[in-house]
Amino acid sequence: MIAMAERIYVRVNSDFDSTGFMQPRSITWRDGRTFRIDRVADFRPASSVGRAFHGDCYTVIIQNERKYLFFERANSRYDNSVGRWFVEAQT
Repeated sequence: MIAMAERIYVRVNSDFDSTGFMQPRSITWRDGRTFRIDRVADFRPASSVGRAFHGDCYTVIIQNERKYLFFERANSRYDNSVGRWFVEAQT
């Protein structure tokens, strides 16, 4: 049986460069802990079959560990929302 990953939505501080590229800088968990992103190692468009996810996957380095941070693009019916960030936890 394949384990499903649970999405855990997090707050992310990001910078945008002059081309509009989004650069995540830190992740804040629900309990208030904040982790600085040391660097972005990779970026690529991502999607999932059957889970209605269209967005981007950032491979980030936090405290010398490789982590995957996802940006879920907002549904077009929400005019004031660009999207939201999440990480995956195995359930």
